[in-house]
Amino acid sequence: MSLKIVTFTDSYLPYNSGVVHSIETLMEELSSWGHKILVCAPRYPNCIENSNIFRITSVPSPTDRDYYLALPFSGRVNAILKTINPDIIHVHHPFGLGWMGKKIARRLGIPVVYTCHTFYEFYNHYVPINASLANLIIRKVYKNFCNQCDTVIAPTAVTRDYLRHLGVITPVSVIPTGIKTEKFIFGEKGWLRKRYGIAPEEKILLCVGRLGKEKNMSFIIECFAAVNKEFPETKLVMVGRGPQKDELECLAQDLGVREKVIFTGLLPKEEVIKCYRDSHLFVFASVSETQGLVVSEAKSAGLPIIAVKANGVSEMVHNGVDGFLTEPSQEAFLEKIMLLLENDDLRQQMSGKARENSKMLSSKNYAYKVLKVYLALVDGTKAGSAQSN
Repeated sequence: MSLKIVTFTDSYLPYNSGVVHSIETLMEELSSWGHKILVCAPRYPNCIENSNIFRITSVPSPTDRDYYLALPFSGRVNAILKTINPDIIHVHHPFGLGWMGKKIARRLGIPVVYTCHTFYEFYNHYVPINASLANLIIRKVYKNFCNQCDTVIAPTAVTRDYLRHLGVITPVSVIPTGIKTEKFIFGEKGWLRKRYGIAPEEKILLCVGRLGKEKNMSFIIECFAAVNKEFPETKLVMVGRGPQKDELECLAQDLGVREKVIFTGLLPKEEVIKCYRDSHLFVFASVSETQGLVVSEAKSAGLPIIAVKANGVSEMVHNGVDGFLTEPSQEAFLEKIMLLLENDDLRQQMSGKARENSKMLSSKNYAYKVLKVYLALVDGTKAGSAQSN
């Protein structure tokens, strides 16, 4: 059965984020199986036009000029969807275009699915109001929005439990976001060293993520400064951009490791993959993840993970098998980094386990499970319509 699926997202290409990659991956897999896809997304300057993407007028966010806010009012969307006659709508945010998509689904009498990608409480520093008030509003929005959807997809059990705690009673399916694992296994090595002048004897610690307060990047730099004193032949590569870039560069300077920390900025996906291939360890300290897609990518490339045990990441690492989950203290984090830097046999063993365990998170497996959710809802809606006639 071929489905007509419309996705509403408040962030999409060319914007770069884990949410964007997860949506792109899912849509590519479903399209390859013959399903018809339309993505409704914000319009960005110089964005590539595509017949499968409908761009909606948007404006730059006042707190992040790279992020654009779509204006969720478009008569053309309603006209297009009437022509398409979609079977299901999938939304990825509980506001903006997500709210618009839910509203249209209800008007058309078709199911709406919401994927909870983000713990927005960890992003309240971007909202110009009191943090406690912001969290109160966020929780209420989550609860009300989820309870107006037919199914919620949570990438981890932690995310599901969070929603249940808020009072969400809508059915929740736990489906970890998948990645194209095959892309991380083979390919060119040496690109990262050549591009940034990293010596052959230097070991590379890699961190991929947005340079924002919610990602806890200062923790990574502070830990690396201590590591580098014990292991001078190490480099820290930080891939990503964000509002904390200048602050983090100053921190590295103050700690005396500015020449040892490489800020690559935003890289194309194929170059990020090359960074994984050349690195020895993946370090991650974010406590705000519903899953942590970059952790899965690093594992696919065979990198052992050292991560702070928090929220969704705690389900992505098999502690002591393909990496280590630590308490949120620099002492605990440093201990595991140094253990793997001085023990190549253990690092290689964990590398193999990381690659093996990542196979469970393939994009095809992910898309198959989401498709099962779609089909169950569509079949239920059609059965209900038939009974009412």
